[in-house]
Amino acid sequence: MERIQPPVENYANPKTCFFHVLFKAAALAFYILSALFFNSFVIIFVVTVLLAALDFWVVKNVSGRILVGLRWWNEINEQGESVWKFECLDQESLARMNKKDSWLFWWTLYITAVAWIFLGIFSLIRFQADYLLVVGVCLSLSVANIVGFTKCRKDAKKQFQQFAAQTIATRFSSTLQSAFSVV
Repeated sequence: MERIQPPVENYANPKTCFFHVLFKAAALAFYILSALFFNSFVIIFVVTVLLAALDFWVVKNVSGRILVGLRWWNEINEQGESVWKFECLDQESLARMNKKDSWLFWWTLYITAVAWIFLGIFSLIRFQADYLLVVGVCLSLSVANIVGFTKCRKDAKKQFQQFAAQTIATRFSSTLQSAFSVV
């Protein structure tokens, strides 16, 4: 008797997933392997930070929007205060987001930051303050995306709760109105 296996969900956006992972992996790989090929700290710094900046931009402006339906940015208002802005898809569209895409997005976001933390600890142990600077820049870009998307996700959940409460209140009041109009 053959077992029928449930269909495996594939990535809905494989190209976006590829580029989401590509720049993270490229920055980490170049930083780790560059000591084998280059003696110049400047080259290592520039290329690693450039790859990390490309990763930051791709995650913030492309893969976040496509893979999890979230987008964030930060503005300075007229009073000079920093104001976080968030965009998310409507709840129906968010519910239809591919689970594998979402899983890849969040896990790679966190794993990359953890990898930079380990590399920072390694630089501290080896007393390489200059390489700690590279790790610090790359880690700050990773953490900025984590903070932005986490706040955005919380804002999306809050909007959903407000929408649900408003919908329930509207239905309840229309039910009451129809009940009293019959009497």
